[in-house]
Amino acid sequence: MDNHTTVSTFLLWGFSSFPDLQDLLFVMVFFSHVTILAANVSIIVAVKLNHSLHIPMYFFLCGLSFSETCTAMVIIPRMLVDLLSDSKSISVFECATQMFFFFGLSGNNCFIMAAMSYDRYTAIHNPLHYSTLMTQKICFQLMMAAWLVGFLVSMCIVTIVFNLSFCDSNTIQHFFCDISPVVCLACDYTLSYEMAIFVLSAFVLVGSFILIMISYVFIGSIVMKMPSAKGRYKAFSTCSSHLTVVCTHYGFAGFVYLRPKSSDSFREDMLMAVTYTVLTPLLNPIVYSLRNKEMQIALRKIVNSANRFILQMVNKRTLNI
Repeated sequence: MDNHTTVSTFLLWGFSSFPDLQDLLFVMVFFSHVTILAANVSIIVAVKLNHSLHIPMYFFLCGLSFSETCTAMVIIPRMLVDLLSDSKSISVFECATQMFFFFGLSGNNCFIMAAMSYDRYTAIHNPLHYSTLMTQKICFQLMMAAWLVGFLVSMCIVTIVFNLSFCDSNTIQHFFCDISPVVCLACDYTLSYEMAIFVLSAFVLVGSFILIMISYVFIGSIVMKMPSAKGRYKAFSTCSSHLTVVCTHYGFAGFVYLRPKSSDSFREDMLMAVTYTVLTPLLNPIVYSLRNKEMQIALRKIVNSANRFILQMVNKRTLNI
């Protein structure tokens, strides 16, 4: 951190504006968090245990589920603690760490979705050579590139933000250390810093979105040339789950991070951020489980195995008694 930083702790004001709703919010966020963990872990376990799902599409889906789970773990446990606590303080180092992991993982999510769109393009454009074009090594390299770029950009953003001078209020009008509520507390936040952060954010959001759209433009052109209506439907259906997740993810993220900011927009941004951090991680497993028969079968096997295990444990305890 820069020596000019005079503030040693921040106050996450967040939901303090709604004191009567704190208990209700805690219950809702807690159960949402448990559901996020259970749903995404179920996706990972289902893919791991089912050999028919050991293909690139599900490899990237596992990576996305793991990254979404980590993103939720960075934000939600702290949010739950603050909803029950009178002291909502967070040190500058903790704030920087939370921001680094949140934006690193969020950037990773964007580039994994870009890799997933490329995988769908390859599967539709070259179905006969798909297994040679999307090898395990290439999939792993794409996944590592997504993690590397996401955290490099996040490091740049965090370095810019926490080299500013915080010498006025230390109250962050948010439930976590988001960029805009933190930089508005700085004394020396100039247009050049604002443009640098905007360019880095746009590189992740707009850059990965352009990669996704390029893949889908090519997919669309290939599908429209297919003579069979059944073939066109099958090709589009393989992409529908991914497109649903992409539209929701980029819709919320673009609204929060790419539109012009004002002091009056923080409450609106905070409400959108709740959706982005709590509901979006739920969307990935729900969409893929509802729209994909292979995933439904695999998840059903996991549930049945879990039920059998629980029944066996209950029977053992009953016999012991």
